[in-house]
Amino acid sequence: MNWIKESDFSVTLCDKNGIISYMNDKAIKTFENDGGKKLIGTNVLDCHPEPSKTQLANMLKNETKNVYTIQKNGIKKLIYQAPYYENNEYKGFVEISMEIPEVMENFVRG
Repeated sequence: MNWIKESDFSVTLCDKNGIISYMNDKAIKTFENDGGKKLIGTNVLDCHPEPSKTQLANMLKNETKNVYTIQKNGIKKLIYQAPYYENNEYKGFVEISMEIPEVMENFVRG
């Protein structure tokens, strides 16, 4: 899917053992100082310090998601980490990271 490859948000995919299997162009650029495309085939757990490493290991094992925002170098991002499935079989995790405005509207819809 080329639209994911060329999106303006970062997409990283790993299998259920944590081995990175895919990074779109934005993810490769975002993590270029950590190896960029060379991260494909490595374990995502090796990219995280404690306590994040243990939390991510538990998420991989228990198929739980994690959603939060971060701010780094003046840029705020939404991080969405969730298990993904194919034909109802747990395959691994996807992380989607996108830049968001410092202040943004929230609409409550009924």
